[in-house]
Amino acid sequence: MKIHRLSFLSLVLAICFAFTAIHSIAQTATVRGFVYLKKTGEPALFTNVYLQGTTIGATTDDNGYFSITHVAPGNYVLIANSVGYDTARESISLTKDQILTKKLYIQEASVNLNAVNINASQKARQGDPGVSVTVITPQMMKQIPSIGGQPDIAQYLQVLPGVVSTGDQGGQLYIEGGQPIQNKVILDGMTIFNPFHSIGLFSVFDGDVISDATVYAGGFNADYGDRLSSIMDIRTRDGNKKRVSGKIDVSPFGAHALVEGPLVKNVNDDPDKASSSFILSVKNSYLGQTSKALYPYVDSGRGIPFNFADYYGKLSLNTANGSKLNLFGFDYSDNVTYPGIDTVKWQEYGVGANFILVPGSSSSLLEGNIDFSNYTISDAEKDGLPRQSSINTFDLGLKFTYFLGNTNVYYGFDISGTGTSYNFYNIADRLISDSLTSDELNGYVKLKITSKNKKLIVEPGFRLQYYATYNELSPEPRLDAKYNINDKFRVKVAGGIYSQDLISIVDERDVVDLFYGISTVPPTSNIPSQFTQQGSTTPQDVTNPLETAYHLTAGFEYDPINAIHINIEGYYKNFEQTTTLNYNKIYDQSDQNAPDTLKKNFLVQSGKAYGADITIRYDYKELSLYGVYSLGYVEYWSGTYQFPPPFDRRHNVNLVASYTFGKDLSWMANIRFNYGSGFPFTPTQGYYANVPFANIGTNYTNTNANLGTLYGQFDGGRLPDYARLDASIDKSFQLSQEVGLHINASVINLLDRQNIFYFDRITGQRVNQLPILPTISVAMTF
Repeated sequence: MKIHRLSFLSLVLAICFAFTAIHSIAQTATVRGFVYLKKTGEPALFTNVYLQGTTIGATTDDNGYFSITHVAPGNYVLIANSVGYDTARESISLTKDQILTKKLYIQEASVNLNAVNINASQKARQGDPGVSVTVITPQMMKQIPSIGGQPDIAQYLQVLPGVVSTGDQGGQLYIEGGQPIQNKVILDGMTIFNPFHSIGLFSVFDGDVISDATVYAGGFNADYGDRLSSIMDIRTRDGNKKRVSGKIDVSPFGAHALVEGPLVKNVNDDPDKASSSFILSVKNSYLGQTSKALYPYVDSGRGIPFNFADYYGKLSLNTANGSKLNLFGFDYSDNVTYPGIDTVKWQEYGVGANFILVPGSSSSLLEGNIDFSNYTISDAEKDGLPRQSSINTFDLGLKFTYFLGNTNVYYGFDISGTGTSYNFYNIADRLISDSLTSDELNGYVKLKITSKNKKLIVEPGFRLQYYATYNELSPEPRLDAKYNINDKFRVKVAGGIYSQDLISIVDERDVVDLFYGISTVPPTSNIPSQFTQQGSTTPQDVTNPLETAYHLTAGFEYDPINAIHINIEGYYKNFEQTTTLNYNKIYDQSDQNAPDTLKKNFLVQSGKAYGADITIRYDYKELSLYGVYSLGYVEYWSGTYQFPPPFDRRHNVNLVASYTFGKDLSWMANIRFNYGSGFPFTPTQGYYANVPFANIGTNYTNTNANLGTLYGQFDGGRLPDYARLDASIDKSFQLSQEVGLHINASVINLLDRQNIFYFDRITGQRVNQLPILPTISVAMTF
């Protein structure tokens, strides 16, 4: 109880300190507001806003919002500029204690500056710690070969440092040693439980709807929680506020349609007028049908067995002062069938709302969200033993931001409720099932402190997670920091303590592992009562069912010239306690004579992940080059032996090149190469006659036996290396001022390399991932 009181006291003191800082502001003025794109009325992200002739300024956030505080009273010219856009200027006059709210509109430059690639992370490099952080913009997604003509965030995520992909099929990403359930994916404030389709080429998100995405590979601060490894925060843009527009495209992989437009127009950019807009998006794959005719060489003419459908809609209501309410909903589904092996179907749907409130008399910003979602997955394997898992969740959150010049204060609260259920048969045909709930209450506070000379940026944070269902309180200090040695060289560090109460329901020995169930952590009665840590001979009592970890990341950035950016980071993650499915359960939990390892539904294990990432990026005029090398080690400890998990990839290399050329820069060519060393797998040691004892009187001498598999050492083997080269070329035609035609030709696995998918345990047959797949797509924008 003492630690609970100390934790609450720490959070209260931190918030009190924040308010003390807020009320200590000198009698100066504040200018704040929003920057919008003049063409569509959408927020202009990561735009520089400053007072002409001074060093006082700010950068707009992902809402297009800026706040410049501690400004001496007087007359100024407010400037907003961004690469590729003309500069916006407005004269302003500030008086003592005044809070002035302005709207600025920037339009595309009259001189084509499209040769410069916009990289949001570059703009914030000197003023933000940026440890293990990548900001992805739509422009960056277009630099990856677009499969089926559609830029997709799934393709770009695979080239990020520390990210390991399972390949063309499987649709899972592992980030710096974290399992998919340990990587939190957020869409406009709502958690998405399965963001990738079974074919690993596509996500559930429409690339044309994404405004930006921020990936925290590790060491994330206190404003995020309830995950052990990483955060992926995706935000969608508003609909066009000036006119109805859209896009339609088709390819052999599927079709896509998007329409957007204003509900209440603000054509003349009247700063005293409200506006509203909508956006609707539909994606549908028919690859399971078209592949049989267009790619008859795939899987002996059976085609590529993947189909999916994604629907998304959003309504945005903007007030005159920039406050905004968004209402959104989605429905994502996926269906994959491997004849004679597996059929997996899943669906996820949700509705939510988020808002931004700009108080009239305070230099602050209030944001909030409320949402509900449901995810269900089912698996019908050839053994006739179905698997099923579902999770539904409700979430309500508030966060506050105070802009205080060299110190910003962020704090917030969140309440959530989760219900899960699952039915799962392990290899011993033992049913493992349960229905569980979890309620959480958490709060956090974070400061961003910048030294007067702008060289040191420190972000201390503290998060308090209360898992009410388990009556467990998790105090979690966090820290990010960066020191700018000079304009070209910077060092940085981040770390923290993390926890979560969700686990995955999956059998990692499956030859085709497409079923990914989810559950809240089981009560301590469903896990062993003791666990022996690695290096110790004394078992320790397991009294807390939560998964816990801590991170430490450090590195440096170097810009030898303006066009080149180099980032090198090393990381260490200690997964102190995680929970995994008991593959070997053969006894009932009530059996007093059976050991825990053979009767509990779940087992406790620990692990660690460590490695280093080297990233080099070159952007000059029409050419962009990008290269990443990741060295990673992931090790788990079962309590008696050490083993690598199935996603332990030692070496991973990604090389990307993008070039824009031709008249009006209407051509774009992209190429990407990926190499990865082999994954661990559990080999087959032998077979046995598995007699199905229907009852105690079964006569095994005349009963037909099934073929049973004897497994070798868990993850004791290594699959062959993986390599794939993709390429695409895109041509744009401007048919009129508002209508455009885009033709894209792309090739997956250009070298037609045979990358292994799995070995059939019964026949020993090798099944490969996707062969060479050329495709042409056509898109019309209006």
